[in-house]
Amino acid sequence: MLRYFDAYATRYRPYKGGAWCYEDGCIYRGLELLFEATDEDRWRDHLLRLALAQVDAEGQMAGYDPTDYNIDNILAGRVLFALDRWTGDPRWMRAARRLGDQLADHPRTAGGSYWHKRIYPHQVWLDGLYMGLPFQIQLGLHQGDQRLVQDALSQLRDALAMTARPDGLYAHGCDTSGAQDWADPVTGQSPAAWARAIGWQAMALVDTARLIGPASFAASGLLAPTRALLTRIIGLQRPDGGWLQVIDQPELPGNYTESSASAMFAYALNAMGDLPGAGDAADRAMGFLASRLHHDGAGAGFGGICLVAGLGGFSGVYRDGTPAYYLTEPVVADDAKGTGPLMMAAASNTAAMIALNHSGIGKAEISEQRE
Repeated sequence: MLRYFDAYATRYRPYKGGAWCYEDGCIYRGLELLFEATDEDRWRDHLLRLALAQVDAEGQMAGYDPTDYNIDNILAGRVLFALDRWTGDPRWMRAARRLGDQLADHPRTAGGSYWHKRIYPHQVWLDGLYMGLPFQIQLGLHQGDQRLVQDALSQLRDALAMTARPDGLYAHGCDTSGAQDWADPVTGQSPAAWARAIGWQAMALVDTARLIGPASFAASGLLAPTRALLTRIIGLQRPDGGWLQVIDQPELPGNYTESSASAMFAYALNAMGDLPGAGDAADRAMGFLASRLHHDGAGAGFGGICLVAGLGGFSGVYRDGTPAYYLTEPVVADDAKGTGPLMMAAASNTAAMIALNHSGIGKAEISEQRE
């Protein structure tokens, strides 16, 4: 798997022709975590090479327009704090402040949550929780501004409340204006539980816990819903170790085990290793992900990735958010939205192994301990 990551990063080119975007941010975040987990310079060097091509000395990010008010564009900013620590180059925090300026002006719902994008007014999508809020927490911690931290926690609570379903899962999105055809007339929620949307949500929650610490996370009121969500996810794991594209509908014709969400859940479950069943579920997920990887020596071969999915109008098509809709999107290999989370999952798994080895527990004892 590490050989695949090295080859993939070597040949990687910016996802959108060089413009700053969340897809690149997935790879950047994966490389950051691999470096932290392994202390191998190659991951840091890959990240520096790629990021330097997108951020100039003044902190201007290629192709970035803050007035798009696109919450996706914040994600790649997560790595700016690590790059600042590693290099001391002022460009990185200049870029971070530019992203912070976008968030200061970003339009919000009446409840205080960021719109997903300017072109998706009054809408909160689970994707956006991961795209914007952990960055805001990191910026607040870096600047000593607790208002930013508390605002992000408030938005997480608000988003969970507006997207929560009676079955313990969460809707992909909520239109607080009720204007969209996909929005339930009472709740504003979209109709289905899309696995990758819940994957973004799960990663946002566990990263928030790591950033602010266990005590503050518990005090925020987010610990209980995080543990409940991950317990529900464990219960929906398929026999092969992965999770379905429409996560709760195994009888849906054409439903399939999807790789990017499975990687996201593996990462989140590794982060919550004290949750009953989490370690075993994460190990089975890593086995499934390894089975999807067919490295050909050129960094190609991680398949089963949903290319993209969303809600509402896009490229002349109206995405109605029904379970059947999520099965119409292309399935591809080696997309950044899958390989990036696979890097993160591998890094979290490596970190878990290192922690266990440092505690004197050998690999043979790991599964026994988790039981």
